[in-house]
Amino acid sequence: MTTELETELLTAVERRRNFAIISHPDAGKTTLTEKLLLYGGAIHEAGSVKARRAQRHATSDWMAMEQQRGISITSTVLQFEYQNYHINLLDTPGHQDFSEDTYRTLAAADNAVMLEDAAKGLEPQTRKLFEVCKLRSLPIFTFFNKLDRPSREPLDLLDEIEKELGLQTYPVNWPIGTGDRFKGVFDRRGRKIHLFERTKHGSRAAVDTVIELGDPRIEDLLEQDLYYQLKEELELLDELGTELDLDLVRAGKMTPEC
Repeated sequence: MTTELETELLTAVERRRNFAIISHPDAGKTTLTEKLLLYGGAIHEAGSVKARRAQRHATSDWMAMEQQRGISITSTVLQFEYQNYHINLLDTPGHQDFSEDTYRTLAAADNAVMLEDAAKGLEPQTRKLFEVCKLRSLPIFTFFNKLDRPSREPLDLLDEIEKELGLQTYPVNWPIGTGDRFKGVFDRRGRKIHLFERTKHGSRAAVDTVIELGDPRIEDLLEQDLYYQLKEELELLDELGTELDLDLVRAGKMTPEC
């Protein structure tokens, strides 16, 4: 292998990021996969993807049985470019009947996204797949789904992860309201409020209003009680929560949450 070819290969490898999504059935894994593709610019609307020859087809649940049963059965690799990185998104089966395919897929992953239904928290299949990730010391990023439905308190969900999985937690984004009062999230790293406007069936990217914490416009955009609750919860996190430690994240001992 020539030096030039070797350099080109190493550069290509450095640009690649492989991650899998692990969850219990019906937590919304396929939906999250399509939203990542949507916001990554790989598709124009959830449910379709731009193919190599500009053809459009279903993204991840492509087998007839998958569509009929509403679950992922086979592992699917979905690729897109994001911020100069080549992303390989491994959409794995969540159903326990097809878990062997998931175990094999995790062997190829560099990171894992642990998806939880915010109303249910940790579920049996998620715990099993977490143990596989733990054996490989995979970095794990937690995503709480379905916050726009009745759900558990965010602090309870974090406490469950710490007690049952032994992971330290760091909320990167903090929800503003839950259920039908869910308005958006607060980005703790950027110190900004993101307020969302829902789109029809969630098939398009949501309109995102970004404002600073303390901006006087917040009184017109957010109910007063939600704003006060947000500030109280952020003060609690800043005072009692752990700091983000990327070394612990890389070692699989701390999980950032969104």
